[in-house]
Amino acid sequence: MVSRCGAANVTVYSGRFKGRTAVVTGAASGIGRDVARRLVAEGARVSMWDLNASALATAAAEARATNTQSVDITAENAVDAAMRQSIDELGGRLDILVASAGITGPNGAVKDYAGEDWRKVFDVNVHGAFYCNRAAVRAMDRGGYGRIVNVASVAGKEGNPNASAYSASKAAVIALTKSLGKETAATGIRVNCITPAAIKTPLFDQMKPQHIEFMLSKIPLGRFGTIEEATSLVCWLASEECSFSTGAVFDLSGGRATY
Repeated sequence: MVSRCGAANVTVYSGRFKGRTAVVTGAASGIGRDVARRLVAEGARVSMWDLNASALATAAAEARATNTQSVDITAENAVDAAMRQSIDELGGRLDILVASAGITGPNGAVKDYAGEDWRKVFDVNVHGAFYCNRAAVRAMDRGGYGRIVNVASVAGKEGNPNASAYSASKAAVIALTKSLGKETAATGIRVNCITPAAIKTPLFDQMKPQHIEFMLSKIPLGRFGTIEEATSLVCWLASEECSFSTGAVFDLSGGRATY
């Protein structure tokens, strides 16, 4: 059953994820929050992860998700423990991981960039994504089925000036996706990522206005993407319909991407 809902006139495929279980990281805001809401609306049981416990509680109430975990994804053991707990509470298996958690880090030239800031961006965006992907694929391997969707960025393809840590970290997420997709290609697990151009999310609060203007100037469509557009692509990649794509990078850049 297909229905339309919300101010953005979003198409919801009722029952598309019926019986499926999912973990969504970065679920307290932005793309992760909307993806969790849509997965629940389409029948999935969802565990929503975020470090911000209060914002997560609000997001989970809105999504009507019954399971939340306040998780620091930069902590390897914490991710493994949270995944075990989520799987137990979701009924003993994991079908979907949407790895949406991420930070931009400060804007600045490489010559001025602090090592501490660089390491923090990589801890969240790369190491955190690796820990979550690893924990998820171990669980999916036991069940012989899975969908992993990583949220990367067009910056990982092209490299934004004054955003070296963010750009490099998202390039690493793209490479992680490609590697894991090839490793699991002979199984029922599919691993893909999306590379959005700028989408208006709370991440904008971490950026300088000049950097936001630069990103907009690079988009031929002349506007930022919407969270709903990203959610629609993520949910297709998380569904059974996505069966012949793995280790792939899906553009969502308003015509900006050159490859």
